[in-house]
Amino acid sequence: MIRCKSTLLRQAAAVVAALAWPLAAASLPSAKPEDVGLSSERLQRIREMVMRRVEARELSGAVTIVARRGRVVHYEAHGLMDIDSKKPMTKDALFRLASSTKPITAVAVLILLEEGKLKLTDPVAKYIPEFKDSKVAVEASRAPQPMSDRPPSGDRYYTVPANRDITIIDLLTHTSGLGSGGIANAEFQKVQQSRKPTDTLADFIPRLGSIPLDFQPGTEWRYSGLAGFDTLGRIVEIASGMSLDQFLRTRLFGPLGMNDTWFNVPEKDASRLVTIYHRTANGLEKPAAPLVIGSPVYFSGAGGLTATAADYLQFAQMLCNGGHLNGKRILSPWTVETMLGNNVGELFNGQIGHPPKGVGFGLGGEVVVSAVDARMRKPDGSYGWDGAFGTYWWVNRKEQMVAIIFVQTPGRSLQYDFDNAVSQAVVE
Repeated sequence: MIRCKSTLLRQAAAVVAALAWPLAAASLPSAKPEDVGLSSERLQRIREMVMRRVEARELSGAVTIVARRGRVVHYEAHGLMDIDSKKPMTKDALFRLASSTKPITAVAVLILLEEGKLKLTDPVAKYIPEFKDSKVAVEASRAPQPMSDRPPSGDRYYTVPANRDITIIDLLTHTSGLGSGGIANAEFQKVQQSRKPTDTLADFIPRLGSIPLDFQPGTEWRYSGLAGFDTLGRIVEIASGMSLDQFLRTRLFGPLGMNDTWFNVPEKDASRLVTIYHRTANGLEKPAAPLVIGSPVYFSGAGGLTATAADYLQFAQMLCNGGHLNGKRILSPWTVETMLGNNVGELFNGQIGHPPKGVGFGLGGEVVVSAVDARMRKPDGSYGWDGAFGTYWWVNRKEQMVAIIFVQTPGRSLQYDFDNAVSQAVVE
């Protein structure tokens, strides 16, 4: 009888642990939604929204998290990690962050800013001399020819000297014109294809300095999907004397307890990677070739990280708290306000599928300037970004909220529906 009772107690303890670990994994206390101004009943609409899309074969699965006032009120896994094996989605599933890496790289830059090791206004050429005396591509058919260094005949563009060198803040705000898909894109692609599997940031990034810029620095907003933030990663290495991987692990991931965030996922954890799918006329299909950003030795600050939703919550909550979490101070509140503020005026409005007004861009992410003007379902001051494989998140310091939905199927309409499901659950 004693033995049976002991066994039952152990089983009961295991059940309790199994139920408790998901919130513990987020390293934030949980709360009843009503204790922080949300509705339990209305939060269920997040699951309903996701599962409608899973059943319609628009998604394989998702992990969703909502936290307010430093406490987790919603944390769920939905659907499948892999359709072929019917493997259920788990809360510790690993998602390829793609461009959701960029805000993390931005924080690395800001840590060094606070230590006096760099300035946002520093020319990139101060750290990487190959970026000195940049040229700007000008369309041959429309631009005047004087002062050019190549004739327009037969060429799509010629170049003129940049009015100034690109700066760190130009890279952080996508206002540099470097590798931004414009008129000089063919030159960028040629250099990008020259990258060898053995190249590190130190090997490759200086080559980007030869590429003509797509516009005069600071005059436009154009998304630099790879070049800009990979260059920032190299600047972090030079200013810190550490590889980007080491710097992030030592100065950010370790202090925040982000033990499930990597450039290179350990082999023992590979089974937790969520399968990437694309929507097609025949439903969800895997890409023909593996999608990899970076390499084992090339730490892409633009898109190379993989993480769990719970780990990303640590990062987002740190920003929401004004730069600290669990007794660890990462940034000053004033620095966080700079990161989360609109740094580009009106330049971001209408870009890459975003609203024609009401939005701005901070350091590494979008900022909601006016939710009414932008027709967005998240409050003014919200900051966040997404990733090409489907990760999406935002924070709002005034409302003390963090919202995260991680999937591995690209699509912007899901983001609006998620924002709506979160926003309608707020009751005070």
